[in-house]
Amino acid sequence: MQNASLYIKNAKLFLEDKVIPNGGIYIENRKIKAFVEDDDSFQLPDDVQVIDGANSNLIPGFIDGHIHGANGADTMDATEEALDTMTAALPSEGTTSFLATTITQSPENIAAALENIAGYRSKPGQTELIGIHLEGPFVEKSKAGAQPKKYIMEPDLGHFRKWQELSGGKIKTITMAPEHDRDGSFIKDLVGAGVNVSAGHTATDFAGMKRAVGYGVQQVTHLCNAMSGIHHRDIGVVGAAFQLEELRGEVIADGIHIAPEMLQLIFNNMGSERLILITDSMRAKGLPAGDYELGGQPVIVTEDRAVLEDGTLAGSILKMNEGAQQLLKLDGVSIENIIEMASVNPAKQIGVYDRKGSIEVGKDADILLVDDQLNIKYTICRGEIAYEAE
Repeated sequence: MQNASLYIKNAKLFLEDKVIPNGGIYIENRKIKAFVEDDDSFQLPDDVQVIDGANSNLIPGFIDGHIHGANGADTMDATEEALDTMTAALPSEGTTSFLATTITQSPENIAAALENIAGYRSKPGQTELIGIHLEGPFVEKSKAGAQPKKYIMEPDLGHFRKWQELSGGKIKTITMAPEHDRDGSFIKDLVGAGVNVSAGHTATDFAGMKRAVGYGVQQVTHLCNAMSGIHHRDIGVVGAAFQLEELRGEVIADGIHIAPEMLQLIFNNMGSERLILITDSMRAKGLPAGDYELGGQPVIVTEDRAVLEDGTLAGSILKMNEGAQQLLKLDGVSIENIIEMASVNPAKQIGVYDRKGSIEVGKDADILLVDDQLNIKYTICRGEIAYEAE
């Protein structure tokens, strides 16, 4: 058991509204209690644990709003052990909270996964499971990607309401194809209930996305993947993300799902204020190459990617810190931009910015100590050391 209080000194603090070049941060009872600009002036309690930041950068913990699995475990395993495996593995990549993400499956299998999450309690010193991303089953078959086609269905409020009840109200985001909600009634109902509706696995065009935004859609799932791209006669979903200011877009920055040049183009058009870094990782993340499964389908994992037998990308094996490092290589991207894309925006998008996503007094002490290349030295999850680099 860690000490109840923690003090990190000699760090560059990236706060919500300013940067302190060299200061300290005091943590007590899992919360951020105070910032210190002059270490010498702060009287520490006797029992405080002290970490020397050694001039590292102190930034908010990453929030992964779209992750299926890691280290051999998957959300759809529907066991406490699987979620424990994920929450124990994720601090090493700087993820301090996440949305456990489902996949298109039978209603019974989805229900089992949601019920398991409803009863799950995150352990101290591990990444916090803060909700659910329901990916499918209300998607477009022609853009299924790795979503099993035989379980895809039309939007159904009855199913969704039952699943939300089983989850204990923890479904924060849903990925769906908006073209299948022809009058917008499904989207409007979910948005009215506080759910973040994300367009994904969709073949809709630009006009369809404009309608969807009018109904309340505010996000695009894994931008560029499993959707209509930019064409000179119709700019599709990707163009809609560029043009419609209401939309934020998830990006998988592994250099595979989106070419580095396209990632630069996306950043140039949308800026860090409208991008959300995700991993979309599956159970093989953190494990050797080999044969795995996703949504009941065989997946072949090599050194850098996960694919179905026909070559379709099947999620990723990306880690959040690796994605952040890829984004940092783009022209014009700073650590402040990374904080926005990996911490601030996901927190705002799912309505937890009052307690997550930035370093502010009173918020959860979800903190990373990183060097200028975003190599992780320490991960603090709710005030406890969850990872320390060797």
